Amino acid sequence: MSSKGALVLVATPIGNLGDLSPRAVEALRTADVIAAEDTRRTRALLTHADITAGKRLRAVHGHNERARAAAIVEEVRAGLRVAYVTDAGMPGVSDPGERLVRACVDAGLSVEVVPGPSAALTALVLSGLATARFAFEGFLPRKGRERDDRVEAIEREERTTILFESPHRLASTLVDLTDACGESRRVAVARELTKLHEEVWRGTLGEAVQHFDRAPRGEIVIVLEPAVAVDVEASDADLAQQALALVDEGLPTRVAADRLAARSGVSRRRAYDAVIAQRRAR
Repeated sequence: MSSKGALVLVATPIGNLGDLSPRAVEALRTADVIAAEDTRRTRALLTHADITAGKRLRAVHGHNERARAAAIVEEVRAGLRVAYVTDAGMPGVSDPGERLVRACVDAGLSVEVVPGPSAALTALVLSGLATARFAFEGFLPRKGRERDDRVEAIEREERTTILFESPHRLASTLVDLTDACGESRRVAVARELTKLHEEVWRGTLGEAVQHFDRAPRGEIVIVLEPAVAVDVEASDADLAQQALALVDEGLPTRVAADRLAARSGVSRRRAYDAVIAQRRAR
């Protein structure tokens, strides 16, 4: 490890403290400064690793990261090694840290990473879904057009999608994904990863909405099956004809829209509108 100044991003356990690597312990032990998203949680981690923080520990979180970045750049420029940790997992991934990295890179300073636990990758490999290509979406916007646009993009995403979610918003997010992607899209919902009560639930979106009707405990990762790739979308005329046939079968609107979207390659929103139009025309 280089003795020159550097910003060192240190991955920390997402649940099980046994996942703290020897290299992470050494990076924290030898750092001149330890910057942390939550100093109380980091003190507990350092105590577990038998590391004395002393006056090296300082708070750098989402609310002050931009302001603190300039000071950290100066410390690294002066030859100090500044270790940065967030509450869990890899800094900069749906956590603070991105601005610190950008500031140091822009200043031509060294940035290092001590890799380790990742909730996103842990959930992905446990999901049973395709892992060769995936898209990480982090947390969805809570409401409004921005949320609608992101959900619509996920509906068409041809890679496995990974989402973070809080327990009390899980149910509404599953409903939104079901409305966009249909009830039959496969999904895995992981919680309390690496902890004593770790759980990975697997099924379809329709089943997930029924299963998670109450908020579970713990941090949540949603892993969603990719959309089926379709070469050419159906024309308006073809779509209307297919929608009419499904309506004539007597299928419920949601089921008909799901089947139409899967068969034709159009978005579920467009399929739903086509089914509704045919019902109104009857």
